[in-house]
Amino acid sequence: MAKNNIRFLALPVLFSTLLSGCMDNKDPVNNQDSMAPVGKQLEVVMFQVTPQGNGPTVGKIVIHYADDNDASGGIRFQPALHDLLPGEHGFHVHENPSCEPGEKDGKKVAALAAGDHYDPEKTGHHEGPEGHGHLGDLPKLMVDEYGNAIIPVEASRLSLDDLKGHSLMIHAGADNYSDNPPLGGGGARIACGIVQ
Repeated sequence: MAKNNIRFLALPVLFSTLLSGCMDNKDPVNNQDSMAPVGKQLEVVMFQVTPQGNGPTVGKIVIHYADDNDASGGIRFQPALHDLLPGEHGFHVHENPSCEPGEKDGKKVAALAAGDHYDPEKTGHHEGPEGHGHLGDLPKLMVDEYGNAIIPVEASRLSLDDLKGHSLMIHAGADNYSDNPPLGGGGARIACGIVQ
């Protein structure tokens, strides 16, 4: 009888050991590999911006790796935006974590405190997402006839870590990916969010 009790007590210990061996390297909150990029994402709330300051929110943009199994494949920006003008819009990472207005040539300018396009290599050129210029140049954001943007865009040259401490900017017009106007970069700043 005592021999059977010992076997019965050994089973839970064995099961517990096997189960804990299967759960090594897991994040207990997300139940994902703690060393893998899977599941990592950033969420940026976007606001209307005017020369007087920030207005109401126009939604959010969720950013995650384009390939869940490989962080070297770049990142995807998944917009869930509303109340924007229909059409193509310039879309960029800007250098500063601010969406506040600033003053230029004696005039207040919306979200000027965000600075210029993110350009850590100091190229000084606006060449688009696949060019060798600003790292912050992103593909154009498409807004449908109802003012919603839901189509994702991808940036193969960026990582999630590149974005932290910067801002995302949506411009009034389409971007011609040129250093020269008209609409070099997309024109006026209309929506902004800080990446934290």
